[in-house]
Amino acid sequence: MMIHPAKLQPGDRIDGFVLKDKLHQGGMATVWDVTEVDADGQPCVRTLDARGQPLPLIMKIPRIKGGEDPASIVGFEVEQMVMPALKGTHVPRVVAKGDFTRQPYIVMERIGGDSLRPRLDQAPLPFEEVADIGQRVALALHDLHKQHLVHLDVKPSNIMFRPTGEAVLVDFGLSRHDQLPDLLEEEFSLPMGTGPYISPEQVQFVRNDPRSDLFALGVMLYHLTTGERPFGNPSSVSGLRKRLYTDPVPPRAHRSETPLWLQEVILRCLEVQPELRYQTGAQLALDLQHPEQIRLTARAERMATGSTLSTVKRWFKAMGAEPKSEDGANQHVERSPIIMVAVGIKNSTPALDKKLLGTVRRIMQMEPGARLACVSVMKTARIGMDTLVDGQGNSLHVQQLVAIKHWARPLQQQLQMDEHRLTFHVLEAPDTASAIVDFATKNQVDHIVMGARGNSTLRRYLGSVSAQVVAEAECSVTVVRV
Repeated sequence: MMIHPAKLQPGDRIDGFVLKDKLHQGGMATVWDVTEVDADGQPCVRTLDARGQPLPLIMKIPRIKGGEDPASIVGFEVEQMVMPALKGTHVPRVVAKGDFTRQPYIVMERIGGDSLRPRLDQAPLPFEEVADIGQRVALALHDLHKQHLVHLDVKPSNIMFRPTGEAVLVDFGLSRHDQLPDLLEEEFSLPMGTGPYISPEQVQFVRNDPRSDLFALGVMLYHLTTGERPFGNPSSVSGLRKRLYTDPVPPRAHRSETPLWLQEVILRCLEVQPELRYQTGAQLALDLQHPEQIRLTARAERMATGSTLSTVKRWFKAMGAEPKSEDGANQHVERSPIIMVAVGIKNSTPALDKKLLGTVRRIMQMEPGARLACVSVMKTARIGMDTLVDGQGNSLHVQQLVAIKHWARPLQQQLQMDEHRLTFHVLEAPDTASAIVDFATKNQVDHIVMGARGNSTLRRYLGSVSAQVVAEAECSVTVVRV
């Protein structure tokens, strides 16, 4: 028999869980701290975390009081259906669920600490913190998008952080999974989302574009940077539609010391047309982790919104624009991979360089939405001081950076790559293979391309860099030999 949520008290038992403390009571659901018990009501531990410790648990129960918005009930059904299909560090682990025939609930892992919401009240934040938050959330979104999910309600109150630093997305009631029924789209005909963060395509009833989540992240970064919302807090469809034809005030107009690179990133996330935004969370995170690599456009220098005439033109265009996206989240991510080429400056040969360039060119031609990261490792000593300048006092790091840019110039010219598709990175590390693998893992690289010299007895005995990368990398690796 279903217990009305308002009548639940500490000590009540629902299936194999005992309610302890009420942690939160919102308009849609109540969240309780719970413990597992056995058939006799004695505490037991059946669910352990990765370290073998008891997993802290919470139970989320929808508030069913009669006369409530039916979308909240459907949203809870969506969350029950979607969350068990997700895995990994960026989503709470689901332990159990109950349906509406008896008692609706979801028991899941409790993520310690507060959400990001309190930091919003302290905005504007230091720029370094804004970038750090942005890249961690972008990587979390990228992971969910690869699992066929678009969250569609990205906002500070739905973002938490593990003690180890990873961002965790919560509240999946508005989300859409490519491989599961979209109950909200089937049952309702109004835009779904949170007013300040909803994307232009969501206003136009498109729910399967992962770039909608990147737009919402851009809104959040704007607010954390300036203390202001880029589009206010509209509560009507007509108010939401204004973002289809009205530019936000550039962040530097609110906070003049905002770095050019940060304004470039934020305004790119807030482009009306999804194809003008970052195409994946991994590509956005890569820029935020390496701001010195960001190519500045007219966005970075902007200090005012567009003219009245341009706004009117965009209004007329938006009146008839009703986009339809046929692809799902995972398909879009697969079309926009990050390709990493490991360039050996000192140990390469002209023949190997030529073949490596040819291989990368063919891959990039087959992947028109790909981002290319050219990486070279500058080896440093494990113990003792390193020489960081040459005999003339010139930086060895800069010299290596110039060398990989020179290596990539034919590729850039042949493919006519724009400023957003190519970046260069010199990694200083004692172990070349480990540096390559760490960079690929941190930046969600999809494919590593690297050269390898011919075999030798010493290299076979000690092990080659390419062999170590192939063994340890989590992504595809192409090794080019002459």
